[in-house]
Amino acid sequence: MSDLEKHHRMANAIRFLAADAVEAAKSGHPGLPMGAADIATVLFTQFMQYDPTRPDWPDRDRFVLSAGHGSMLLYAVHYLLGSEDFTLDQLKNFRQLGALTAGHPEYGHGAGIETTTGPLGQGLANAVGMAMAERHLRETFGAELADHHTYALVGDGCLMEGISQEALSLAGHLKLSRLIVIWDDNGISIDGKVSITDSTNQIARFEASGWETVSIDGHDPVAIANALRAARESDRPTLIAAKTTIGFGAPNKAGSEKVHGAPLGAEELAATRKALGWNHEPFDVPAEVLDNWRIAGLRSGQERKEWEKRLAATDAETRGEFERRIRGDLPSGFADAVQALKKQIAADKPVMATRKASEYVLGMINEAVPETIGGSADLTGSNNTRTKQTTAITPEDFTGRYVHWGIREHGMASAMNGMALHGGVIPYSGTFLVFSDYARPAMRLSALMRQRVIHVMTHDSIGLGEDGPTHQPVEHYAALRAIPNLAFFRPADVTETLECWQLALESSETPSVLALTRQNLAPVRETYEEDNACARGAYVLADSENEPDVTIFASGSEVAIALEARDVLEGDGIATRVVSVPCMERFEQQSADYQAEIIGTGTVKVAVEAGIRMGWDRFIGNDGIFIGMHSFGASAPFEALYEHFGITSKAVVTAAKERLGR
Repeated sequence: MSDLEKHHRMANAIRFLAADAVEAAKSGHPGLPMGAADIATVLFTQFMQYDPTRPDWPDRDRFVLSAGHGSMLLYAVHYLLGSEDFTLDQLKNFRQLGALTAGHPEYGHGAGIETTTGPLGQGLANAVGMAMAERHLRETFGAELADHHTYALVGDGCLMEGISQEALSLAGHLKLSRLIVIWDDNGISIDGKVSITDSTNQIARFEASGWETVSIDGHDPVAIANALRAARESDRPTLIAAKTTIGFGAPNKAGSEKVHGAPLGAEELAATRKALGWNHEPFDVPAEVLDNWRIAGLRSGQERKEWEKRLAATDAETRGEFERRIRGDLPSGFADAVQALKKQIAADKPVMATRKASEYVLGMINEAVPETIGGSADLTGSNNTRTKQTTAITPEDFTGRYVHWGIREHGMASAMNGMALHGGVIPYSGTFLVFSDYARPAMRLSALMRQRVIHVMTHDSIGLGEDGPTHQPVEHYAALRAIPNLAFFRPADVTETLECWQLALESSETPSVLALTRQNLAPVRETYEEDNACARGAYVLADSENEPDVTIFASGSEVAIALEARDVLEGDGIATRVVSVPCMERFEQQSADYQAEIIGTGTVKVAVEAGIRMGWDRFIGNDGIFIGMHSFGASAPFEALYEHFGITSKAVVTAAKERLGR
C-alpha cells in the first residue's frame, strides 16, 4: 500500500465515523469532518505533539476546533488515536444524554477537548490566549519546560464573526509565531454559498494584520504537510487557507449546504461508501487502518518522556514553582499577605474609590502571586489594573505580566479564557462595567467551562457621572448575576475589595467580576477581622440592639447610603440593621438557616442599589421597597444624579417610615 493510499484510508476512517455517528443521532454536521479529514489526518499523525496516554501533559500541542459544529471530527480523531474517553460506544451515542460526545465540544467532557466551542470565533480567540500563555511560560521558564504550538481549525463562520478580527489583529501584533490557524475554506454556510453573504479577501485581511499566509489544496496530504512545516518555522502566526469540499465523497451532496448540518441519509451514505471504496459496516474501522492510527497516537510518547526527564532535571525551586502554577494552586504565602494588608487597611482607614482600592490590593496580589497576568482594554488609567510588578508584554518580550489588549473587549475576554485553559497563569483584565455587553459571550463560556478568569469592571453605576447613560450600567448587575457559576462582586469599601479579590483568586472553578466605583467611598468596616465576611455573600454590617423594624440591604457604593439611613432611623427610635450584599451568588451557597437569619422576618425590607430591581426580591420579597434605577441614567455630576434618581438616604428613610406608618 502506498503512503497516499494509506493516508486516504486513515482519512476515510474519520469521514465514515463522523457520517455514521450523525446518521445514528439523526442530527449533526457531517460536512466539516468529511471535508477536513485530510487536514486532521496529517496534523495528528505527523505534527501534533500529543500523547493520548497522557493527555494532560503540560507541554502538549493544543488543538482547538473553533468550528465546533464539526465536533465528530474531534471525537473520531481521538477514538482513532486511542483515547480512553472517546470509545466506540461514545461515538455511537453522539449527541445523546450523558455521552461525552456532545453536539459541540464541551470542555471537561473528555481529554483532547481543550475548550468549549460552538459560538463561532470563540475558539480562534481562545487559541490566541493559549499561544500567549505558552509564550509567556516559555520565556519565563525556558523552552525546556514550555515549547509547543497551538493549532486552530476555523470555518467561514468563525472568520465572519467580529471577534475574529479582534483576535487575529492582536495575534499579528504580538507576533505569536507558535499559533497556526487552518481555515477550512469550503465556501459553504447554512444558507448556501458563502458568496451570497461575504466577499472578503481573507488572505489579504490576515496579511494586513501581520500574519504569514499560504493557500493550499486541503485534500492534498503533501501540500498540507509542507504548509504546516513552513508555518512551524515562521516568525509570525500563520493562516493556512485550505480549499476543501464540504462533505467530501458524497456523490450528490458534497460541496453544498445539504451536507452542512443534516445527516446524509441512508441512500447518500451508501453511495458515499461506494464512491470512496469503504466497504465496511457503520462504525467498523478495519484493523490495519486502526493500527496505523494507534501507532500514530504513540508517536509523541518519547517526546513526552524526554520532557519529563527535563522537568526532573530542573532545579527543585524552579520545578516546584512550575508544577504549582500548572496545578493552579496559589502560593503558600498568599493567605498571610492578605491578612497583613487587611490589618494595614483597618489601621489606615483609607477613603478611596473601589477601583483605586483594587489597584492598592493588586499591589499585594501581584507581589504574592507571580502567575497573575493583568491587562485592560485601553483603559489602564481608569481600571487601575497595572501595578509596579506588571511590566508590559510586548511582541519582543513576553516575560512581562501586563497585556495592552487594545479596544477589543470581546477578544480580550475570550483570549483570557484561552490563557486560563492553557494553565500556568491567572488572567485578569479590565474595562468599564457597561462594556461587559461586548465581553459577555466569552464570560458566559468561562462560567460554563469553570475557568478562573477575573474581570475588573470599573465605573460601575451612575456614580461615574458626566459620561452619561451610554456609559452608566443599569441592567448589567442583573444580567451578569443571571449567568450560572459566575461570581458578581460589588464591594463597598477597601476591606470588601480585598476580600472579594481573595475570593476571586481562591475560586479555581469560577470566573469573577469585580464591579468597582469611580467615586470615592469611606470605609464601612473599620476594624480588623480575620474572617472573610464577603465569603458569605451577604452579612450583617450594622445591627440593631432590638429586633429590627427595618432591614436595609445594599451593595457597593449604596452601602454608605444604607448606613446613613440607618443612623437617621435609629435616631428616630426605629430599630434598623444594614446588610451588605457584595455577592448574591455566594449568599445562595450558604445554608438555609443562614439565609433565613440574614433575610429575617416581620420587618420592613428595603434594597438600595443603583441598578434595576431584578434579583432583589430574593431579599425583600415582592412587596419590599426598592430604591434604585427604573430607567437609563443621565449626564451630570454623580452627586446630582443620585439626587435626581432618588437614590439617597432621605428616600430610604421616607419610604421606610411610610411603610411603618410613622
